[in-house]
Amino acid sequence: MSNSGNLYFKQIPVGYMQNFCYLIGDKSKKECVVVDPAWDVDAVLSEAEKDGMKVVAGVLTHTHFDHCNGVNDLIQKIAGPVYVHEKEARHLKDIKERLLETYEGFLLKIGNVELILIHTPGHTEGSQCILVEDRLVTGDTLFVGACGRCDLPGGSELKMRESLKRLAGLKETLKVFPGHAYGDAEESTMGHEKKTNPFMRF
Repeated sequence: MSNSGNLYFKQIPVGYMQNFCYLIGDKSKKECVVVDPAWDVDAVLSEAEKDGMKVVAGVLTHTHFDHCNGVNDLIQKIAGPVYVHEKEARHLKDIKERLLETYEGFLLKIGNVELILIHTPGHTEGSQCILVEDRLVTGDTLFVGACGRCDLPGGSELKMRESLKRLAGLKETLKVFPGHAYGDAEESTMGHEKKTNPFMRF
């Protein structure tokens, strides 16, 4: 398991759709990934640089435009790959040679920090959440007080319900970090969402 004393974790608001990017990595190794590079990649890389961190890869929670419109910019500025779920990779054919496909339970190690990728279809076929120590980055699967829409191509209400039920089985103390600032707070806990989020009341 990763050592929480080494965890580097930063939430960064970007764009006009109230998106969040995340920087996650190992402070001792001074390396991190950027989750959902979009809108202003230079600003996100500057945040990492300010903290003495080097971005070595990108990770996508899914491939909707507002979460990945900075991918081409990112791969011009870093040497590493972009991780995307195997069911989403076809949407990024133009950067195929820089993609690494993930799957349920995929383990990504940045230094001594472990990121576990959890496949949570519903918003898209290949949506995934990122579990790192006591934090869960949920992309557009789970918001504070809501969940992602299921009426776009690849969406499924049935799969979203199953994904949310699965997330509800995780520790209640787990901190939840969504892909958008749509709720009344920028983060939550699984326990709070289970009690107050109407989409988590099964």
